[in-house]
Amino acid sequence: MSAEQRKLFDSDPEPWEADDQSQQLVASVVISAGGAKEFDYLVPNQLRESIEAGRRVNVPLGRTDRLVVGYCVRLENRLAGQRRLKPVHSMIDQRSLLSPAMLRLTRWIADHYLCDWAAVLDAVVPAGVRGGAGTRLATLLSVDREAVKRLADSEEKLSPKQREVLKELSQSSEPMTPGELARAARCTQGPVTALRRKGLIRARSGRISTMRPEPAPPAKEKHLLLNPDQERALRTILDAMHSRRHRTILIHGVTGSGKTEVYIQAIQEVINFGRQAIVLVPEISLTPQTVERFRGRFPSVAVLHSHLSDSERHWHWQRIAEGAVSVVVGARSAVFAPAPNLGLIVLDEEHESSFKQDSAPRYNARDVALARAKAENIPLVLGSATPALESWHRAKSGEFELVEMPRRVLDRPLPTVGTIDLRAERGRACSRGAVSRQLHAAISAALDAGGQVILLLNRRGFSTHIQCSACGHVVRCPECDIALTHHRKEEIALCHYCDYEVPAPSSCPACGFVGIRYSGLGTQRLEAEVRARFPNVLCLRMDTDTMQSHGSHQRALDAFRSGKVRILLGTQMIAKGLDFPNVTLVGVVNADTALHLPDFRAAERTFQLVTQVAGRTGRGPKGGRVLVQTFSPDHPAIRAAVRHDYNAFAAGELPIREMLRYPPFSSMIRLVVRGPVEPVVSGFAKHIVEQIEAAFKRGEVDARVLGPAPCPFARLKGKHRFQIQVQGNDGDLLRAAVAEATANLDPPDAVQWIVDVDPVDML
Repeated sequence: MSAEQRKLFDSDPEPWEADDQSQQLVASVVISAGGAKEFDYLVPNQLRESIEAGRRVNVPLGRTDRLVVGYCVRLENRLAGQRRLKPVHSMIDQRSLLSPAMLRLTRWIADHYLCDWAAVLDAVVPAGVRGGAGTRLATLLSVDREAVKRLADSEEKLSPKQREVLKELSQSSEPMTPGELARAARCTQGPVTALRRKGLIRARSGRISTMRPEPAPPAKEKHLLLNPDQERALRTILDAMHSRRHRTILIHGVTGSGKTEVYIQAIQEVINFGRQAIVLVPEISLTPQTVERFRGRFPSVAVLHSHLSDSERHWHWQRIAEGAVSVVVGARSAVFAPAPNLGLIVLDEEHESSFKQDSAPRYNARDVALARAKAENIPLVLGSATPALESWHRAKSGEFELVEMPRRVLDRPLPTVGTIDLRAERGRACSRGAVSRQLHAAISAALDAGGQVILLLNRRGFSTHIQCSACGHVVRCPECDIALTHHRKEEIALCHYCDYEVPAPSSCPACGFVGIRYSGLGTQRLEAEVRARFPNVLCLRMDTDTMQSHGSHQRALDAFRSGKVRILLGTQMIAKGLDFPNVTLVGVVNADTALHLPDFRAAERTFQLVTQVAGRTGRGPKGGRVLVQTFSPDHPAIRAAVRHDYNAFAAGELPIREMLRYPPFSSMIRLVVRGPVEPVVSGFAKHIVEQIEAAFKRGEVDARVLGPAPCPFARLKGKHRFQIQVQGNDGDLLRAAVAEATANLDPPDAVQWIVDVDPVDML
C-alpha cells in the first residue's frame, strides 16, 4: 500500500463536541482489500432493522468521503462520544454472507497466519458471491400482513383469483417474483397487479439467480458391507458424533483399505440427523471417479473446484447456505462452505501439501478445518495412508484419536515392491534410456497377461536442461536463473516458474557450437521412449501440459478405464485418487526427483509419493507389482516405502526432526523478502531479523532466527529472494513477537515481503 493510500485509511473525521450522551448503534467495518484496520460508523435509523454482522455495506472513507465496500464485523450500542461518526451509507447484501461462527473463524485465521482480516474475508466469500454473478435484479413480492388484517375488518371483497394469489404468497417462505406468483396461483398478472394496488402485497427490488442447472440424478448405490477394520473406524466416528463434542480422529488406512466407504456411511448418519457434511480432498484427487462415489450415494451434493465459473460458485454457495445441500465435496477453499447445520468435516489425503494456500491468506485447510470443527463442536476426520508427521505425532501424543486400518478390503494383499538400483543399471553397456531392462521386462509381462501399467515420473518436459558440450553453458531463464526445460512437441525451451520461453536452440547461445546437448528426463522423453519400445500399445501421458483443456482429465481416465489405453504415464496427478482393478504393474521411473531437495520434508514427500502410487495397483483379482527405480535404494524413505511400513518411516524420521527442532517439535514461521536489487533486498532482510530478535528479547521468547540467506531458488521472475526462518516452542508467543516486529516495517521501493506461518514450501 502506498503512503498516499495509507493516508486515506488513517484519516479520521473531524472531531467536535457531542450534543448529548445518548446511545448510538455503531458498526465496526473492515474495508474490502483495505488491510487489517477496523473503522467505526454510525448506523442510521433507516438501517437499524436490516444491518447485521456478516453483511457488506457501502461506507464513506477518507477526507473525500469516497464510497467503498466493507464488511460489518461487529455491532454495539455506545454512548455518543467526543467524535461524530460518519454514517453507513447503504447495505449491499440482502442477507448476511458470514454467520457469527464464520466471522470468528476469519478473525482466527487473520491472527494465526498474521495476515490482514480483509484478505481473509475476501478469500472466504468468493468473488462470484461478492459480485452477484449469475443473478439479476427483479421485483420481489411479499404479503403485507398488517394490510391483510385491516382487510379482514373491512367490507372489501377479493375475487377468487386474488384470494388464491394471497394464499400462495402467504405460504411461501421466500419472496416471489410476479411471474412465479402468477404461475403458482395459475392466473394472469391481473390479480397480482390488483393486490399490489390495494396495498396487500409489498414489492421491493432484489437479486435472483439466473442459474438453472440440471437436477442431480437420484442416488442409487447401496451401502457396502464393512470389514472389521472399517466397522471399528465407523464406530469411532459415530461415537464422536453422538457425544456432541469435538474430537479429531486420524484414520491411518493403507491404500485400498476402504476409507471412503467409512466416510460415506458416517456422512449418512450426519444427514439422518438433519445436518450437513464437508469433505475436503486435494484438487488433484477431485476426479470424476471420486465425485461419483458421493453423488451415487447422496441426492444433494455440491462439488466445489477451481474450474467452476463465478455464476456456478455463487449458485452452489446460495444452496449450501440455504441448507439445500447435504454434502459439500471440494478442494481447499471448500472448508469455508457456508453450511448452517454442519455436523462433520472430513479431510481425505490429509498429508497433501496442496491443502496449504501459497498466496495470502496462506492458510492450511487442515488446520482451519480443525479450528472450525472445534468452534462448532463437531468431529473432524483426517484420513491418509501416509499421514503428515505433524498429525501422526499429535495422534501418538493423545491429542488426536488414532484408528488403524492395516488391511485392504476383501483381504487383498498389498502389492510386492522391488527396487532397481540405477547405479548398477547405468554401468551396463546394454542399458539405455529411462526404462531399465528389468522394468521393460515387467511391462512386457504385464501387457502380455492382459494387465495395464502406470509409470510415474514427477518431472514435466522432454529434457530438463540444455547444455553445450564445448563450453559447458547451460541455457537458463534470464528472470529466474533456472535451467530451461525442453518441450519437444512445441520445440521450445520453457521456464516452469515464470513461463518464459524461447525457441529450442540448435547451437550454443554462448559460443555458437552446434553440438548442444539436451539431457535430463521429463515425461515427454519418457513418453517417446515408451512409444518406441511398445509401438503397438496405446500409451497416454497425463501432466499439466496435456491436461489443460476442459474435460481432458476425465477423457484420459475414461480411456484408461475402458482398457483402450494400456500404459498411463505422467506426474503426481496419476499417483492419487485412482482405482483401476486391471492395473497390475506400477513403475516409478525415478524416485529421487524430490529426495535431495533442500527441504526438511523431502524424505517425507518421497515416501508419501512412492507409497501412494504403489497403491494404484493390486486392487483387482489379478494382484499387482511395483518396481521403483532409484539411485538411493538404501535411503530410509525408499526402504520404508518398499516395505509399506509407515511406522518404521515415522520412527526413523521423527527423532531427526526433534534433534533439529523442526515441526512437529516446534512452530515455524518463514519470511521471504524479494526485490530487483540484491543488496537492497539483503539489507532489508537483515533489518527484519534485527526487529524480530529485538521483539524476542523484549518478550523473553525462547526462539531462534536463521538467516537471512538466499532462498534455494534465489531468483524468480526477475526478483532476488532472501529467506528468514523463525522457530520456537510456543507458537502463540512466536506469532505475537513476529507480528510486533513487522507491524511498522517500511520496505524500500520495489521490495516486497511475505510472512508464511507453518510453511509447507521451503524453496
